[in-house]
Amino acid sequence: MRIDFDNSYARLPDRFFARQNPVPVAAPRLIKLNVALAEQLGLDPEALASPEGVAVLAGNAVAEGSAPLAMAYAGHQFGQFVPQLGDGRANLLGEVIDRDGRRRDIQLKGSGQTYFSRGGDGRAGVGPVLREYIVSEAMAAFGIPTTRSLAAVQTGEPVYREQIQPGAVLTRVASSHIRVGTFQYFAARGDADGLRLLADHVIARHYPQAGSYAELLDCVVDAQARLVAQWLTVGFIHGVMNTDNCSIAGETIDYGPCAFMEAYDAATVFSSIDYQGRYAYGNQPRIVLWNLSRLAETLLPLIDGDQEKALPVAEAVLTQFGPRFEAAYHAGLRAKLGLLSERDGDSELMQTFLKLLAEYGVDFTLGFRALCDAAEGDPGMRSMFGDGAAFDAWVTQWQQRRAEGGTAPVAEMRRRNPLYIPRNHLVEAAVKAGEAGDYGPFEALVAVLQNPFDFRAGVEAYARPAEEHERVRVTFCGT
Repeated sequence: MRIDFDNSYARLPDRFFARQNPVPVAAPRLIKLNVALAEQLGLDPEALASPEGVAVLAGNAVAEGSAPLAMAYAGHQFGQFVPQLGDGRANLLGEVIDRDGRRRDIQLKGSGQTYFSRGGDGRAGVGPVLREYIVSEAMAAFGIPTTRSLAAVQTGEPVYREQIQPGAVLTRVASSHIRVGTFQYFAARGDADGLRLLADHVIARHYPQAGSYAELLDCVVDAQARLVAQWLTVGFIHGVMNTDNCSIAGETIDYGPCAFMEAYDAATVFSSIDYQGRYAYGNQPRIVLWNLSRLAETLLPLIDGDQEKALPVAEAVLTQFGPRFEAAYHAGLRAKLGLLSERDGDSELMQTFLKLLAEYGVDFTLGFRALCDAAEGDPGMRSMFGDGAAFDAWVTQWQQRRAEGGTAPVAEMRRRNPLYIPRNHLVEAAVKAGEAGDYGPFEALVAVLQNPFDFRAGVEAYARPAEEHERVRVTFCGT
């Protein structure tokens, strides 16, 4: 099988990666192929679904034109620096130019041991693969920058974690897989030449508008500020925002113990390994800035050979994160409230609504979605807020603000307030069924989430919050 790869990362020096092929599996079987994404990438879905194509997606064969490699990177994990991490269970097959002229990585995740595996088996269980497929494709449907899922393949081999699971391989698509930790890898080694080559590669690939290394930092700061603002507007919690999970391209990457907040609470944590709440919902902007500060440290020698001169330049760039995040976040909340223009008092109006959601334990997604009906005069959401008195006072202010002009049509409000999200209990049910060999719940959930904004009869169960016995309180990483 041939794929028209153009492998720019593979043309960098060998110390950027370890060249190696994926490790074959026993009995690959296609679980799911993302036909629309395959077509967008300029690939033939029928060929990918053929036995020859599935062999490539499983790692049993290497397509002509591929240059398989495992990328090197470092990273801070829960604040502790690890100088060498790298792709311990992933294999970058190569890069394609999609139908829109964009360069995209195609990577296998769960494709076996690599030079960077550090004693791990290099494999993935079917549960984490299905979780990443579901959530990443939902994020794409929300319009949030993200890696994508091209295919999921069952391996026919067991994976040993807390329990034995069936193995699987995910084919992931990204603008690139370069991370903050990639820069840290070269900085930790004092490899100034490697650092410069990497920065130049990122500028050419992602930010050609950057005329200097300080401007490169500025571009990444801007992309990450806008990304985390979008996460908050849909209640998304990444779960492990280590520097090695922070994409230079400004995409959501590495869906491990991720989850979606239900009742609004800024302190919400789901990840089983986040004991201190470092990556709680409301902490995510602060942590992203912390990660960007680590990136800035690596770029200091490139910004200026004199660190005393480079430091204030980098600090000036980092100070832009807060205002840019606030602007993007408030713009997102205004859109969810159906407000097109910015006016004095909007921030207080938005924060008061969030406080009401928290005080009355209102589901974040359904609370905002109900506002769309309220904008059309439906009084139904009043019952979400106890006796409704506090809500009445807020609604009066909101309606007055909308009457002042600059308000979006209700149809546009609904495009900013999804009805269907990857609710944790639905994801968990799809994962458990998939681990037992039943992919029906997975297929059904993926189908619903392809269009998360428009009501459809017959799928009402996908919009309701979890019952108490269904509630998912902890999510787990797949490694």
